[in-house]
Amino acid sequence: MKTLRHIFLYIVTVAFCVILSVACTDKKPLSILVLYEGAGHKEFCDATVPWLEKLGEENGFTTTMIKAPDCINDAYLSDFDVFIQLDYPPYRWSDENKAAFEKAIDNGTIGYIGMHHATLLGEFDGFPMWEWFWDFMGGVRFKDYIPELSDGMLVTENTPHPVLTGIEKGFVIPDDEWYTYDVSPRVHEGIKVLATVDEGSYSVDTQVKMGDHPVIWTNTAKKARNVYFQFGHSPKLVDMPEYNKLMLNSIFWAGQHN
Repeated sequence: MKTLRHIFLYIVTVAFCVILSVACTDKKPLSILVLYEGAGHKEFCDATVPWLEKLGEENGFTTTMIKAPDCINDAYLSDFDVFIQLDYPPYRWSDENKAAFEKAIDNGTIGYIGMHHATLLGEFDGFPMWEWFWDFMGGVRFKDYIPELSDGMLVTENTPHPVLTGIEKGFVIPDDEWYTYDVSPRVHEGIKVLATVDEGSYSVDTQVKMGDHPVIWTNTAKKARNVYFQFGHSPKLVDMPEYNKLMLNSIFWAGQHN
């Protein structure tokens, strides 16, 4: 009887482990929606879109690419875990597009990664300021940039964050348009700065500077996990191990939404 009991317990234990293993294996992969500028920033996007698709294949997440926000509504966004705004500006969105996006971020049903052109905030090309997005991005208004393109040393803050896991204290971002704003996002309620650019490291001689110049930050006032990268101009970025790490960290962190 003792032997039979041991055999029974062994079979139950093995069965439980198999069921647990199958459950873990069948976990749904993260689904990433990427909104990018097809013509507005062609060289960078031509390099970044296939790079993101390859990252997904290698790291177990799916990617869906769109060139305009027209399809964005509540139902459409419900199929995705992370929204990447890849150098797409905060205008040319319909009221329906805006409402669905705002709802998803405010309710924390989707994670968010914004890049570069996402902070072209102001009255551009005849489009009015999107007030909700202005608050989401830290209350900044685009002021100026370095048109000649410049290398710049990224310097991480002392406060640890999952987005910065495995990232060195500083590394050089090549050939970028370093935006300046009317105010620093650091002073906006809920904003946590993760990295700045050392303006003394610029490879071009320029007076376009902010002093304290945040370039990676997150808005902790929102339920959605979110992060914004102010750089994102040069296609050289996709060949940098540090940038690959930043993006993967951001995707898997932002994807852990409610």
